[in-house]
Amino acid sequence: MPHFRIAEAARLLGVSDDTVRRWIKAGLLAEHLDPSGRKALDGAELAEFARRSADSSPDPTGVARSARNRFVGLVTDVVADAVMAKVEIQCGPNRIVSLMSAEAVTELGLRPGVVAVAVVKATQVIVETPSPSGQREAR
Repeated sequence: MPHFRIAEAARLLGVSDDTVRRWIKAGLLAEHLDPSGRKALDGAELAEFARRSADSSPDPTGVARSARNRFVGLVTDVVADAVMAKVEIQCGPNRIVSLMSAEAVTELGLRPGVVAVAVVKATQVIVETPSPSGQREAR
């Protein structure tokens, strides 16, 4: 089973090293020694913690949605012309970019500093893992 150092776990969860240490101290995460004798977090336990801790971000309108991939974030940039717009939303460590009509941007009141929910509905998801040489491979 993979183990992750505190700094690696923090990057994966989108938080600071200190936050992970506080979670360990509070008993929310368990520290283990990796095969090299260094403090680390078990990969399976970290994954379960991430799943439990995920913000479900209920829709403030109370409308139920079928899409499960919802990311709450802060609009960081809007570039629009007369017809189309590009909207960037920072959702934790993830940058989401959406292309939509300029009319939709106006109707939604999207501008930097506004909280928005990015809903992703895709027919394909590409998953990558690091290869032994450190380069990424598509699976």
